[in-house]
Amino acid sequence: MVGKRLMLLGICTLFFSLIMGCTKEDESKIKIGLTQFVSHEALDSCRDGFIDGLESEGFTEEEVQFVLSNAQGDVPTTSLIANNLVDKNVDLIMAIATPSAQAVKNVTENADIPVLFSAVTDPVQSGLVSSLAEPQGNITGTSDKTPIDKQFTLIKELFSDAKKIGFIYSLGENNSVIQLDQAREEAQKQGFTIVSQGVTTSSELSDALDVLLDDVDILYTPTDNLVASSMSIVISKALEKNIPVVGSEKAHVESGALLTEGIDYYELGFQTGLMAARILNGEDPRNIPVETLNETELVFNMNTANALGLTIPQELLDQGTIIE
Repeated sequence: MVGKRLMLLGICTLFFSLIMGCTKEDESKIKIGLTQFVSHEALDSCRDGFIDGLESEGFTEEEVQFVLSNAQGDVPTTSLIANNLVDKNVDLIMAIATPSAQAVKNVTENADIPVLFSAVTDPVQSGLVSSLAEPQGNITGTSDKTPIDKQFTLIKELFSDAKKIGFIYSLGENNSVIQLDQAREEAQKQGFTIVSQGVTTSSELSDALDVLLDDVDILYTPTDNLVASSMSIVISKALEKNIPVVGSEKAHVESGALLTEGIDYYELGFQTGLMAARILNGEDPRNIPVETLNETELVFNMNTANALGLTIPQELLDQGTIIE
């Protein structure tokens, strides 16, 4: 039902336009503005989980009207969307990914609108909250902080001869810069060297991969919106060079990365939906700490393993989810 509802709303979308929905606004319903930075599998799953989380608490489509917007990866558009949602005087705003969350925070600090974010790597360093335990202001949410330590431990276990890990990322995404710092710190602990390459467009990404893949043993893909939207290019280039790709989250593996141990973005969105229900029921967002998902999932793509001629130990496969 959720997929059909979102498909119907999506029909109304113009490129780089604000998605206002196809139906006339119903003033009797709770209005929730939902702004998403870009469309790819992880963020779309987060959005669907958020809606389902709300429904699980009784906030169904009979009571709620969603005002959906998508910036299509354009940072200036996030501000236009945020201002529009304030003008529409929605009852709550949910912002998916760091650029959208930052834009909403900037325009709602003096507005009486509670804000939730999700799929944000470091809410404190991104300037969204004062601290995870005490967000303050009108905003809180969920972080998708990546368990890089677990992922690099996997690399060490499966690829004992690996020394250099490639890190491809968008220069324009603060969340990716934060992950690069975390990756360098973890690499030093585990005896790896990070070889990084920042890009600004998908065409740059393709050219950068041609150079980067010749200099590394493993390619790591962070939770980066440009990278996630270009995974088909990443996987194709890596397979050509016979370089394994270790993803930061499940959707990367579903797109062709070899493996990950990461979070589920649907569950992250669902958890944020439960927080939204608490706020709609009267709780103040400043009293709700930022939450994370503690559970991680091992995921393996056996098609990719076979293409690379790799054998993954059965004891690891038994602990994880296998994508054929």
